[in-house]
Amino acid sequence: MDLHTIWFLLVGVLLTGYAILDGFDLGVGALHLLARKDEHRRILLNSIGPVWDGNEVWLVTGGGALFAAFPIVYATVFSGFYLAMILLLFALIFRAVSIEFRGKQESPRWRNGWDAGFSVGSVAAALLLGVAFGNVLEGIPLDPAGEFVGSFFTLLQPYALLIGVTTVALFTMHGALYLTLKTEGELQAAVRGWARNAIVAFSVCYVATTVVTILHVPRMWEGIASRPLLFVVPVLTLLAVVCIPRAALLGKDGRAFAASCVAIAGLLATAGIGMYPNLVAATNPARALTIHNAASSPKTLTIMLIIAGIGMPLVLAYTIGIYRTFRGKVKLDSTSY
Repeated sequence: MDLHTIWFLLVGVLLTGYAILDGFDLGVGALHLLARKDEHRRILLNSIGPVWDGNEVWLVTGGGALFAAFPIVYATVFSGFYLAMILLLFALIFRAVSIEFRGKQESPRWRNGWDAGFSVGSVAAALLLGVAFGNVLEGIPLDPAGEFVGSFFTLLQPYALLIGVTTVALFTMHGALYLTLKTEGELQAAVRGWARNAIVAFSVCYVATTVVTILHVPRMWEGIASRPLLFVVPVLTLLAVVCIPRAALLGKDGRAFAASCVAIAGLLATAGIGMYPNLVAATNPARALTIHNAASSPKTLTIMLIIAGIGMPLVLAYTIGIYRTFRGKVKLDSTSY
C-alpha cells in the first residue's frame, strides 16, 4: 500500500465520518416540521444541539485533507462545482443560524420562520451533497488540463439527481433512528412512525440506485468485481440495510441506528472500491483524476500523514467525549434551545 492509497483511504474515512455524524443532523432537520408542538421541536433541536457543529468538523477536516493530498482534485471540484458549493454553504449557514436564532423570541411566527429555514437548509444540504457525489461517480466533462468544462446545469443529470434523492432519504432515515434514541413518550411514538416511512423510502431508493448504477455506470461494478476479496463490503452493506427495518420493528432502537451507521459506511466504502484509483471520474476516462495524477509530492504526503496521525486521534477523542457527555434522552431546561 503506497502513500497515494493511504491518503485515498484517509480522505474516505473522514468523509464517511462526516456522513454518519452530520447525516443524522441533516435528517433531524428534514423531519423537524413534522413535529407540531413547540416543545417537541425544541426537543428535536436539543437532540443535536451539543453535537451538530462538532460533526461538521469532519467535513472541514476532510476538505483540508483533500486539499493537502490531492490539490488538483480540490481545485477542479471546488471551481467546477462553484455555484453548487456556494448553495451548500448557504444551506449550512442558514441552518446553523436557524438553530441559534429560533429561541430568541417567543413569537410563533418568528419560530415557525426559523423552523422552516432549518428544515429547508437541511434538505438542501443533503440533496446538494448527494448530487455532487453522484457527479463524481458518474463522471464530469474535463478538459486535458483537468478543469471542469460545463455549468451548474451540467451537474443536474438524472443519475446525479437520483443519488441526491437517495442521500436525502438515507439521512432522513438515519435522523429518525437517532431520534428514537433521544426521545420518549408521545414524541418517540411519532418518531417511530416517521422512521418506518423513512425506511420504506430509503429501501426503494437503495434498490433503484443499485440497479441504475450497475446498468448506467458499469465501471463501478467492474471495479468491485476485479477485487473479489473486497466483495464482502457490498454484502455486509446489504445485510446492514436489511437489518435496519428488522431491528426497528422489534423496537431495538440502538441496533437499528448502528445498522444505519454501518450501511452509510458500507455504501461509501463500496463506492470507493468501485472508483479506485479514480478520485473524480470523467466523461472521457483518459482525463479522470486519479490518486496518482492529482496527488501532491511524496514529501508533502509524508509530512501531512504525520500531521494527520496526530490530528485525527484528537478529533476522534473530542467526538467520543462529546457523545459520551450528552448521551441519553433529551430533557429541556433553562439552557435549552
